[in-house]
Amino acid sequence: MISAQDIADLQKIWTEQWHGERPYVPACNDGFNVFAEANHRRNFDLWHEEDRARRDDMGFEFVYHAKRAIDRYNQQRNDFIERMDQSLFEAFKPDPEHVPVNSETPGMIIDRLSILALKVYHMREQTERDDATPAHLTKCRERLAVLERQRDDLTRILQHFLLELEQGTRAFRVYFQFKMYNDPAMNPELYRKS
Repeated sequence: MISAQDIADLQKIWTEQWHGERPYVPACNDGFNVFAEANHRRNFDLWHEEDRARRDDMGFEFVYHAKRAIDRYNQQRNDFIERMDQSLFEAFKPDPEHVPVNSETPGMIIDRLSILALKVYHMREQTERDDATPAHLTKCRERLAVLERQRDDLTRILQHFLLELEQGTRAFRVYFQFKMYNDPAMNPELYRKS
């Protein structure tokens, strides 16, 4: 069975590694973790593009390119959530017609864990700043404790959900996001312009 703790631990490791190395080289070659890593990498890249997009000193072009990258990474992030869910659906073969159905899929939970790994990493950075006020450092330490608790709780919730899937006592459906804004045939602003 897939381990929620292993996934959370890998997300933490990947986050630390990727902040120190360039270019990115995938760590996983096969199995479910390929999708988990790809999803986490999109969240990692998305996080940093979001930071760049908030710069107001770089001009319109800079922000425009950051926003385009955000759209691309967000679409890919959702694609990998769906791939994780499809993989787990095939592995567990849940029966949504005869057992309770979870509204949030395992892939969605893993995606939330990914974002929490990034929040924990960046909040910890804030607690280590030499140029911050004592009040800022205290506030960030308090927030870090909350984020770590959230990640621990969500990891346990995912592990319990995976166990229920294995036992056949809970199910989920693979929900497709069908993002319309990136599709030139679906976004009226794009198909009307031509």
